[in-house]
Amino acid sequence: MRAPSAADYDVYKTFYADAEASAAYGGPLPAHLAWKKLAADIGHWRMRGFGMWSVYVRATNEMAGGCGLVWPEGWPRSELTWWIIPAARRQGYALEASQAVIAFAYRELKWALVETHMDDDNNAARALALKLGGEVIARDMFPDGRERDIYALPRPTGV
Repeated sequence: MRAPSAADYDVYKTFYADAEASAAYGGPLPAHLAWKKLAADIGHWRMRGFGMWSVYVRATNEMAGGCGLVWPEGWPRSELTWWIIPAARRQGYALEASQAVIAFAYRELKWALVETHMDDDNNAARALALKLGGEVIARDMFPDGRERDIYALPRPTGV
């Protein structure tokens, strides 16, 4: 994982143009709005001191997606979030990246609790949250008018 940069724009643009792939992330989006998503991910680090990383495949040095911690203005809670391009799915990248981000949040940021928020119809994300040991602790209303389940993600052993 590395900090997001302008070099990631083509992957953002492609991911957000794909209606099916980006449906749970506000897509599909035209190119200029995908650019705004990347700019927001870069700026989130400056504004909050944490944010998204770009997930790269070591063997190929190709970007597979993004994973990190976000708390957009107006949202009721912070969360772990991730997205993976369709060609890189089901290879463990989201799991590995999420485990590293959860450990970072507990170890470096000293968070008392790491959470993720789940749309009711996002079965793939729910499966990953459960694989990470997540448990539903609440249901909350978000500024987009949708209710979501809130999953608590446990502290990794040794962290």
